[in-house]
This record gives sequence, C-alpha cells and structure tokens, in this order.
Amino acid sequence: MKSKELLTAGVDEAGRGCLAGPVVASAVIWPEGFKLKGLTDSKKLNFSKRASLRKSLEEALPNGSWAIGVSSSEEIDKVNILQATFLAMHRAIEQLIPQPNLLLIDGNRFKPYPNIVHRCEIKGDARFQAISAASIFAKTHRDQIMLKAHMENPQYEWNANKGYPSKNHRVAMLKYGLTEIHRKSFKWRNPQIKLDF
Repeated sequence: MKSKELLTAGVDEAGRGCLAGPVVASAVIWPEGFKLKGLTDSKKLNFSKRASLRKSLEEALPNGSWAIGVSSSEEIDKVNILQATFLAMHRAIEQLIPQPNLLLIDGNRFKPYPNIVHRCEIKGDARFQAISAASIFAKTHRDQIMLKAHMENPQYEWNANKGYPSKNHRVAMLKYGLTEIHRKSFKWRNPQIKLDF
C-alpha cells in the first residue's frame, strides 16, 4: 500500500473513570498534511477552548469523517468498562465514510475492528492530531450529556464534576443514593467520608 492511499483515523474516549454517565468515543479521519493550531489532548484544555476547537474541526472536516459512539452506564455494568469502551469505539468507527484503513488508538489496549489495521499509541492524544481531534469530539459530546443530566439531578453537581468521583459527588451518592445513570458495578464508597444521618 502506498502512503498516499493510507486513510488514517484517530480514536479516543471520554468518561472511563466516571461513576455516572456513559463512556463516549469518537473516531476522526484525519486529512493528510492537515494541522490545526492549538489542537492537543482535551484534558489539557478548558471548556471554552475545547468548544472553540470543536467548532473549527466541524468546519474543517468533511461530512462523514468524524463520528461519535456511546455506551450507556447499563452496558458498562453488563460487560465492564473496558469492553464498553471498545464497544463505543467500534460504534464510532462503523459510522465513518469512507472507512479508514488504519486506526490510531489512544492508550495501550483495543479490541480489533474487523478488516482495519490498528495501532495503539500511549498518550497518543497529545502526540497525534487525529487522536487529539477524537479526544475533543468525545469530551465535548460527553460533557453535553452530563450537563443535561445535571439539570435533572443537580444535587450530584455533574455540571462541575461531569460524573467523575469528586468528593462532593461521592458525598451526594451516599446522601441521595444512586440514579439510573450511575454505574452500579463501580466501587465508589470512600471509607474516609463519614456522614451522620
């Protein structure tokens, strides 16, 4: 295969370490030679910068070249977080038009996608713009899900913690119990937190 025929997609996820909400993945076909200033791992950027970069990516990338995949908290509890992450990634990849022939996966583990070669890249979201773009799409999409969920259950402060195990989130779980979007299979109780009821 000649290099000019290579169609590369970056793949990343958001929300693996959360106690509530889905895990969200994105896959992005990256145009050869294209660079976007300021694009890096979404965790290194604030909310407004991520939103700005997402808008720039949507304007620059052709239709069908990026996609989102979601795996619900129920699926996470059923198959475990690692398999649910792979499921979300596969759901994103299958939507890409055209299908890529190389996948760059952030991290060190991946369930092979049928008929597409993949390569795992440790800290790839900071080293490959294709993966950085996927990181931006996945993170901004998941943040919107959690902001909407916050409107229904403000006591968990998902607008601030996005479902991650902050102290306030865990205290609220102890006080109010679990919602339907909490991951029931996750260990979340901290013995250092003492509450009197």
